[in-house]
Amino acid sequence: MKISVIIPVYNAETFLKKAVESALQFDEVTEVILAEDASSDSSLILCRKLEHEYERVMLFQHEDRRNHGAAETRNLGIRKSGSEFIAFLDADDYYLPNRFDVEKILLDDEKIEGVFGALGTEFITDKGKIEFQEKFKNNRLTTVQYQAEGIDIFEGLLGLSTKTFGSFFHLNTLTVRRDSLLKKNLLFNKDLRVHQDSDFIIKLAYHCYLKTGIIDKPVAIRGVHDDNRITKIKQYSPKFYANQFQFYNSLYLWANANNLDKKYLQKIKLDFISFKIANKRGAGKYLFYVISALQNPELLKTRYRFHALNPQKQ
Repeated sequence: MKISVIIPVYNAETFLKKAVESALQFDEVTEVILAEDASSDSSLILCRKLEHEYERVMLFQHEDRRNHGAAETRNLGIRKSGSEFIAFLDADDYYLPNRFDVEKILLDDEKIEGVFGALGTEFITDKGKIEFQEKFKNNRLTTVQYQAEGIDIFEGLLGLSTKTFGSFFHLNTLTVRRDSLLKKNLLFNKDLRVHQDSDFIIKLAYHCYLKTGIIDKPVAIRGVHDDNRITKIKQYSPKFYANQFQFYNSLYLWANANNLDKKYLQKIKLDFISFKIANKRGAGKYLFYVISALQNPELLKTRYRFHALNPQKQ
């Protein structure tokens, strides 16, 4: 089994070496691709040093040497990868020794195009810990609730399964066939500055046959520190709702373009509308909600009404 590990690098000099070496511990990892995104710290110097030190480490940059964001930087890594399978790793995170323990199912069953597991959490700074717990409480394991495969994973991520599956799994735990991504043109949406991972995962779960791996214990660790971008966005703040709208707008455009089944399209549409309403201000917001609810009565359900009419926190 040959795996390319893609690490997008931006201002990660403090953590990068640990991430790289955690990937190099595996014989099946044939290359670690450092996709550097015009860092303002010494990350590029460190990338060059690691490339020189380790034969399996390769450094790539955008042609214009400018910052393009995490989505397009991961896409750069996908295009430059040369192995049969692709895995992702954030530069401030690291793999555990069991990271690829179940990946052999990809060799045993060609139907399976990707496998994913659970992500653990390590608090590197006190401030990072406080911000993380304010947003995610004491939930230190990012995972789904039960074993699943195929379309059941897509439906679970959308919240359409009969029991709670979980709305997200982390890219750090995903291993996927490279050919599946390229043949189905599955890349990250470069127009999304945040949630490009969630957007990619949902689209991947629809277009590819995925299967859960180790979901009851971590196969990788997320490092939580002062500069984690996701914890900087306060829950239910104007920025939170703006980002959610951009995310569901991307999904809604994709769902329409791909002629998704009516039940999938309707679920994505309702989420899209609820966050569109949430971004409006004043009396017009409530008028738009009433009009939208008359056209789409399911918006009256608590799950949609909560976000549409929830007072935003500054």
